[in-house]
Amino acid sequence: MKPFPAEAISRSRVLVVGAVLLDRYWFGEVERISPEAPVPVVRVARREDRLGGAANVARNVAALGGQVTLVGVLGADEAGDSIRRLSAEAGIHADLIADPSLHTTLKMRVLGRQQQLLRVDFEQHPEQAALDSVDAAAC
Repeated sequence: MKPFPAEAISRSRVLVVGAVLLDRYWFGEVERISPEAPVPVVRVARREDRLGGAANVARNVAALGGQVTLVGVLGADEAGDSIRRLSAEAGIHADLIADPSLHTTLKMRVLGRQQQLLRVDFEQHPEQAALDSVDAAAC
C-alpha cells in the first residue's frame, strides 16, 4: 500500500462553497417515559457542537493537512458564532457572509444510550443579496 501523501496534500489549496450549518448533539441517559406522552425523557449530560454541511467538508480537508477556504452564508447568531469558532480551531480560513435576516441552519440531535431519539432542524433560506455576496467572494 502506498504511504499517505501528506506533503502533496499540505501543498493543495481547496475552496469549499456551500451550505454551512451547525450539527448540535445532546447526549444523555433515558431512565423513564414521560407521563405527558409516551416518549423517553432524556437527562442531558453532555452537549457537543460540530461543523456540518460544507463546513464539515472543509474540516475534513484541513484534518488531512490541506489548505482550505470555506465560503458560505450564515446568520448573525449564536450558531453562526460557533461555526466561526470551530472553523478557526480546525485551521479553516472561513470567508463567511453574515445575513442578519437569517438564522444559521442548525440540526440538533438528541441521543440517549447511544441511540438517536430525535432530530430537530432549524433552517431557512438566505436572502438573494447574501447569495450574491457569496458569488463575489468566491471569485
